[in-house]
Amino acid sequence: MSASLVRATVRAVNKRKILPTRAALTLTPAAVSKIRLLLQNKPGYIGLKVGVRTRGCNGLTYTLEYTTDKEKSDEEVVQDGVRVFIEKKAQLTLLGTEMDFVESKLSSEFIFNNPNIKGTCGCGESFNI
Repeated sequence: MSASLVRATVRAVNKRKILPTRAALTLTPAAVSKIRLLLQNKPGYIGLKVGVRTRGCNGLTYTLEYTTDKEKSDEEVVQDGVRVFIEKKAQLTLLGTEMDFVESKLSSEFIFNNPNIKGTCGCGESFNI
């Protein structure tokens, strides 16, 4: 048997209300429809991967990529048959975030409504936490 590197203490808690867990990321119906449409013509891909990169004038920016497999450290969100994977680096950044898809006459884009953001740049592409 291997030696444990981490110790944990267990304590019994009485009369504590257990709250249901929420998905790290929720998708609006518009986002689900768009992801489903994007993956329809890409049979080799199983979903989208969301990540964050250090970029832009305010620190971080979101990345979206097609993915063929789930990495060991990815968080998987399945909603209405659509699979979205969150990279390890982005997991804490995206907690409680809603992913939406918005189309207008001039643009069509995924919008991340993130309650953790403390500031954004003027163009809205980068943010800080």
